[in-house]
Amino acid sequence: MVNGNVECTSCHNPHVQAVDKLSSNFLVRDSSNGQMCLACHDPTRTTMGSNKQANPLAGWNISIHALAENKVSLQSKLGNYGTVAGNACTSCHASHNAGGATRLLRATNESTCMNCHNGGSKISPAAPNVFAEYSKISHPLPNGSNQHDAKESVLLNNNRHASCLDCHNSHSSQRETSFNVAPLLRASQLGVSGIGADGMTVLTPAANQYESCLRCHGYSAGKTTNPVFGYTPTRAGSDPLNIIPQMNTIAKSSHPVMHARSSGLQQPSLLTTMLDVNGTTSHGRTMGSQIFCTDCHNSDDNREFGGSGPTGPHGSKYWHLLEHDYEFSQAPAGPGTQITVNLHPQPDLSINGPYGMCAKCHNLSIVMQSTSWAYHNSHVVKDGFSCSTCHNPHGMSATSANPTGARMVDFDMNVVASNAGQPISYQAGSSTCVLACHGTAHDPGGRIHKITGLQQAAGAIVKR
Repeated sequence: MVNGNVECTSCHNPHVQAVDKLSSNFLVRDSSNGQMCLACHDPTRTTMGSNKQANPLAGWNISIHALAENKVSLQSKLGNYGTVAGNACTSCHASHNAGGATRLLRATNESTCMNCHNGGSKISPAAPNVFAEYSKISHPLPNGSNQHDAKESVLLNNNRHASCLDCHNSHSSQRETSFNVAPLLRASQLGVSGIGADGMTVLTPAANQYESCLRCHGYSAGKTTNPVFGYTPTRAGSDPLNIIPQMNTIAKSSHPVMHARSSGLQQPSLLTTMLDVNGTTSHGRTMGSQIFCTDCHNSDDNREFGGSGPTGPHGSKYWHLLEHDYEFSQAPAGPGTQITVNLHPQPDLSINGPYGMCAKCHNLSIVMQSTSWAYHNSHVVKDGFSCSTCHNPHGMSATSANPTGARMVDFDMNVVASNAGQPISYQAGSSTCVLACHGTAHDPGGRIHKITGLQQAAGAIVKR
């Protein structure tokens, strides 16, 4: 290059047309497999520049886009070399007259990915149809006001979006030939940035899957409750949209996502193998000491657990991007009043039932035998309460107002109320609650009685 500038003659020799036999465009060299681009853009360095910034091309040589032999139709105009690997960089970038606003992309970030990941006929065999998932409840793609940019902060504050490139690095993403153990980053996400468990440390690249999720679901500003995801319980003393205090090492109790399972309590309902999307163990994974975010938040037809769709939280027919159904009890008349029972008094306890998300890892028939708590059967089977009334499925923050924190008991404050002004509590040793719920007062010592209208007027239920 002359003075560091790209000129026409950097890539073209106007006197020789066919140095490259498949792309006879007067190229100075054979450009199959991205050779022209790689003459200037070096993917072998892990860092670049004096500030040792992470090289966004690191890992390209062994990435899926550099190696995939899927055939590409010439009509797609994504390159002249016949395969994804042969077309390489030109699958996504156009050296002239690029349609995207930045970085010579053929179109916007998502439209560029959609060229191949839409289940169409441009490539064969077809890639998983990721964009079909966005017709369901899905992560919000960028719009005109919140576009993704490679230079944006890793911790996404206010600029809320979920671009493909927020969770995948197209230069280093690899084929999923097997699914590694929790909490490590999946092969399809290699090279992405993340946020550490402290909620602030920038990781380039991330090492664990949850670190990618913490870009948005931790301490970032601008989080809002999106009605499209469904009902959101309110937990005492915690931000329901910040999963860090609910799941970190100082949480009172939590699902083992950000740390290994540490509870010494017996868990008689826990399965040895997770169930797949069809309710069998044929595609399940043996339970270990830690789980992924995507063990719960996943496409309802994902390939990892036996479906035919793409793996990951792209979209689901269930609320909160869950792999299975998870129903929420609510109290329309306010905390402490009667709970809506939208479920049959004898609910389906299988993975196809209203608590199917829990049934993926827990044998709900054993739960209803009340081996872990004496009143599961009467609350769930007899009265139709959902798990969400009493349990926070992420975990219980150390700052939660509920005192014991055992077994992720963290009541939904939209559903339960104070019993005559007493602090809402659950005592694990005696398995008793102090609160008002479903028109019933739960007193210290285990006494339970119905609340009359007169008692409510006298303050037996204090709404919050």
